[in-house]
Amino acid sequence: MDRNAGLAFEVTHRLVLSIAIPMTLGFITTPLLGLVGTGVVGHMGQPDALAGLAIGAMLFDLILGSFNFLRASTTGLTAQAYGRHDRRSQQSVFWRAIISAFGCGLMLLCLSPLLLAAGLKLMGPDAAVAEATGTYFSIRILAGPAALANYAILGFVLGRGQGSTGLLLQTIINGINILLAIVLGVTLKWGVAGVAWATVAGESVGAVIGLFAVLRGFDAADRPGRAEILSRHRLAELFALNRDILIRTFVLLAAFTLMTRIGTGFGAVTLAANAVLMNFFLLSGYYLDGLANAAEQITGRAIGARYRPAFDRGLKLTAIWSFGLAGIISVFFLIAGPWLISALTTSPEVRQTAMTYLPWAAVTGLTGALAFLMDGVFIGATWSSDMRNRMLMSFAGYLAALAVFVPLFGNHGLWLAMNSFLLFRGFFLAMLVKPRADQTFRAAQ
Repeated sequence: MDRNAGLAFEVTHRLVLSIAIPMTLGFITTPLLGLVGTGVVGHMGQPDALAGLAIGAMLFDLILGSFNFLRASTTGLTAQAYGRHDRRSQQSVFWRAIISAFGCGLMLLCLSPLLLAAGLKLMGPDAAVAEATGTYFSIRILAGPAALANYAILGFVLGRGQGSTGLLLQTIINGINILLAIVLGVTLKWGVAGVAWATVAGESVGAVIGLFAVLRGFDAADRPGRAEILSRHRLAELFALNRDILIRTFVLLAAFTLMTRIGTGFGAVTLAANAVLMNFFLLSGYYLDGLANAAEQITGRAIGARYRPAFDRGLKLTAIWSFGLAGIISVFFLIAGPWLISALTTSPEVRQTAMTYLPWAAVTGLTGALAFLMDGVFIGATWSSDMRNRMLMSFAGYLAALAVFVPLFGNHGLWLAMNSFLLFRGFFLAMLVKPRADQTFRAAQ
């Protein structure tokens, strides 16, 4: 009799979609939040305030995005403990994640003056724009601990496959943010400060509700001791995992920053067209991220349960949905692309240029589908060093592609290099899946 039979579970299309769909819907509320903030400040008719908000929001995207490892590592470790039916370990993972989140959040608060100064020096805005950025940044940074705690909470609920809970928390955070941004920014005319305070309120309320929801499900009988939570071995394991994911994130950010930097050499019109077209890739990323979340949970759970059939089945079903939806969305962008471009920009020159490069942007979902999926698999399996190393290999391939294709084909070459980078990421990781899975499940026997 299989000693792991009691941990076996069935992977179905319904299970995949029960995680992917709620998280996709949750992710879609994020750009809506940005649009509302822009609309609120834009309603004031002060270009300096709008520019300050844009710079401040970009700085937070960079800063908070760097801490996404809190979400990813928590999902993988929780999913594995969930697969083992180890409730005590689940609580330990959660408390280590929360302690790390609050610690990093307090560090951000202490470093905020330096971070703001560095951001302003990097962007070089004029005095009026810098003042608006400073107002927004100084208020929103107060939400740092809560925002990072929300990463840990989201990672925990995803690790348990509770996609609907993740959607609820994202909706609460962004819903409060949007509502208060309108009330404080427009009704009370607080402007940029109102938008920032709305974010503080949304993140804080979301963290409180999220903590309550998680702690409510904990059984006192499974409560770990302080020594177990602060185990040097477990903390070292978490640090290594977070370090690898952080390096991977920085390299990914460098790749997209490099694309923008090279794009500036082709002139303002081409740069603007590229910015418009990158929205197509970002839109594709919302549903691909949702499916990657499903892959994280199912992969981690299967490894925790030591049940290879669930791992293989989960990989197959998430791949079917990822490539199927990527193909559909690519065709949609090719057909509806001209209308979407017209909706995103009123400049005739930018519209015409964007149309020229539309096919490259339309297929980014398809070329990136395997990369997103593999990220989910490797995060769930906590094969973080492989993910880090293969990202570095992919970036090297990307640099080579830029060196060859950009001089030959100009902006076409830039987009070809970006699509090549997405393909490199997916294929380099996919090559490792079977040997790593064989090794992991063999060691578990």
